Amino acid sequence: MMQRESSAPAHDGPVLLLHGGGVAGWMWDPLRSHLTAEHRLLVPDLPGHGRNAADPYVSHAETTAALAQLLEEEGGSATVVGFSLGAQLAVRLASERPDLVDRVVVISAQATPMRGTAATLAMLGALSGLARQRWFAKLQARQLYIPDELLPEYIRTSAGISRETLLRSVEENLRFVVPTAWGAFPGDALILVGAAEKALMKRSAAALDAALPQSTLQVVDGCGHGIPLQRPAWLAQRIEDWLADTAERP
Repeated sequence: MMQRESSAPAHDGPVLLLHGGGVAGWMWDPLRSHLTAEHRLLVPDLPGHGRNAADPYVSHAETTAALAQLLEEEGGSATVVGFSLGAQLAVRLASERPDLVDRVVVISAQATPMRGTAATLAMLGALSGLARQRWFAKLQARQLYIPDELLPEYIRTSAGISRETLLRSVEENLRFVVPTAWGAFPGDALILVGAAEKALMKRSAAALDAALPQSTLQVVDGCGHGIPLQRPAWLAQRIEDWLADTAERP
């Protein structure tokens, strides 16, 4: 069973927070500290990460099935918020199991395959051992906008990720495309991408938005690939405003 943290019960359906690759559920701590409304939060560590480091990441398909089981156990439909790899899983979960997902917040999801995937994976495999080196992890933390108070968590998480998980999760990430069923998702979607992110990420956000009529696309000023950690207070308020707005719609 996928280990996760759950907050106190709330009146509305749960909010499932899905972290990105190379981190774990703790990446949502800054956002959670700024949430003002009462939500039942489900914060799992994905396979191969954090508390689930012993279970290698196999595929998006297998992880999506595990997330669906988690929501079935909780009962009722959820709002799913995902970042990067977690955002791809959020899109896939909404596409495959709309009965379990009311709304989706998609943050920095690559949905256009990158060229040279084989070469990228080969280089990553050759360098995978560096992730266990403290000095390298600290350099990576800066690229991911990890705040100082979460640096120890990042170093521990990075050291615990196996070569198998690293290669499989990155391969799944790089090869991800917009699911055909995404356009039939009946719920609302908020799609966010940083203004300073790569052009590939902006094209991906636009593709996800174009495929779903009731989606809202927003380019976030002052952010790269790290919106939840760069602007947690802003993101918390944006999500709460959006949830309140969509809840009022007929």
